[in-house]
Amino acid sequence: MKKAASVAETELRLANRTWGPLPRSSAGVLAKLVESHCLSIGLGDLAYIDGRWYVTHTGLLGLAQRNRCSGIDVQPVAEYCDPQSQRWAFRATVYKSKSCRGFVGYGDAAPSNVSVLVHGAEMRVAETRAVNRALRKAYGIGLCSVEEIGTIPNPNEKLPPQRANGNGNNGNGAGPKVRDHLCQIIRQHKLDPELVKAYAVDFCGTKTLREASREQVENFVLQLADWAEKDRNALLCQLNSYMSPRKEEKAGAA
Repeated sequence: MKKAASVAETELRLANRTWGPLPRSSAGVLAKLVESHCLSIGLGDLAYIDGRWYVTHTGLLGLAQRNRCSGIDVQPVAEYCDPQSQRWAFRATVYKSKSCRGFVGYGDAAPSNVSVLVHGAEMRVAETRAVNRALRKAYGIGLCSVEEIGTIPNPNEKLPPQRANGNGNNGNGAGPKVRDHLCQIIRQHKLDPELVKAYAVDFCGTKTLREASREQVENFVLQLADWAEKDRNALLCQLNSYMSPRKEEKAGAA
């Protein structure tokens, strides 16, 4: 019991460093998750988004491995699949042991309920969601998984080109007005500036933000504002994907 409590305290300290001081209720939920399922923030098993805990695909697979899961069977649900429109649905069955009858979960994905960054990969997203739901049922995880969070992207938005030359900005990227708009979005929606910057670099397809053209940065800011207004939870989930490795490195260095 003392060892479990010590681990829970360590995870709570890491959570407070990562997301700021947690409310007592959230800290209590974290302690239960750590003690009951051995989930770890440092290993990327959990995400804290907008005041709620979410389990990750990594965390669920680790939980299944620790409990010696016998197997997972995944099959497409043909009547709900439409490859031309990138709509997919899968049925996953988790077998905790050789004698287990199976725990079933369904997952679907379409361009309308996934991040714009994974458009074209809806089939894999649907499969992951199905597996996550089945694993959550099998091991009694009441939390929603991060991968199950949907979003409603702007159907008219377009991703910027991956490379741009002759941007006319002398390596300065965005102008003052664009930067001001970006800062306003970050303040208004309480976003982490460092994570937003990392996301912007990835979005623009450049090594640094300075190498991005003004048009690329403007497109990013417009999408960020639209996404923050429509589905802040999904945006935070995306930003957190850039946070985990960096936070782990900082935690290790400390």
